[in-house]
Amino acid sequence: MSEKTTSRITITDISQRKGSEKIVMLTAYTTPIARLLDPHVDILLVGDSVGMVLHGLPSTLAVTLEMMVLHGRAVMRGSSHALVVVDMPFGTYEGSAVSAHRAAVRLMQETGCHAVKVESGCGIAETIRFLTERGIPVMGHIGLRPQAVNTDGGFKAKGRLEREREKVLEEARSAQEAGAFAIVIEGVAAELADQVTKEVAVPTIGIGASPNCDGQVLVIDDMLGLFEWTPKFVRRYANLRETISRAAQTYAKDVRSGSFPDGAEVYSFKAK
Repeated sequence: MSEKTTSRITITDISQRKGSEKIVMLTAYTTPIARLLDPHVDILLVGDSVGMVLHGLPSTLAVTLEMMVLHGRAVMRGSSHALVVVDMPFGTYEGSAVSAHRAAVRLMQETGCHAVKVESGCGIAETIRFLTERGIPVMGHIGLRPQAVNTDGGFKAKGRLEREREKVLEEARSAQEAGAFAIVIEGVAAELADQVTKEVAVPTIGIGASPNCDGQVLVIDDMLGLFEWTPKFVRRYANLRETISRAAQTYAKDVRSGSFPDGAEVYSFKAK
């Protein structure tokens, strides 16, 4: 008897979750992590956060298309169930819709991913429309946009002041009207995230937003406690930083004492 195959979640499946079953999304950047997460999530996001999480960059701005292709391929190799979305990095979609299309086509062709994500600030709606009309599914991203760290003066929550509310709402409306199949709401006042979720017809996925969003996403390394500092909106589900540190400390002790490797962990000569 052949093994039961698991069907891949589709864009349509995600769209139909609006206002019903919550959408579970986590970031993944490598094949082993993708394999571990794949059975439990609906969407795997290959985020440009990879630049900060795995490459030690101070922001996402130096992340390249080549990096996203590399990590996108790795995640696709490790997944068979979740929808895989890959971030378009800074500078690949803001210039023109045509150049954005070229970059998005490369991402999809070279990784096999199912959709791309763009930070949908003012002026990006037409690019989203251009891509979706040409068969490229797009996930939007509003509120705190990490690629706008320099113009925003840092990583700051949005919509906590009245003057910011309409801008966030307009970003959401524009992304939906342009054809985005879902919208990430990051670092937005909970009441405003609730309003966005009610107003738009597509699923919203919160990160530092509201439990009333249609789904939630976290950076996997934050959730697993791999960093000393944890953002306010992250709930740690493990403390792997301490676990890994203790394991390395014990290994170093065993090597220095000569107790590793022992007889069971080496190979012996075999006579023919």
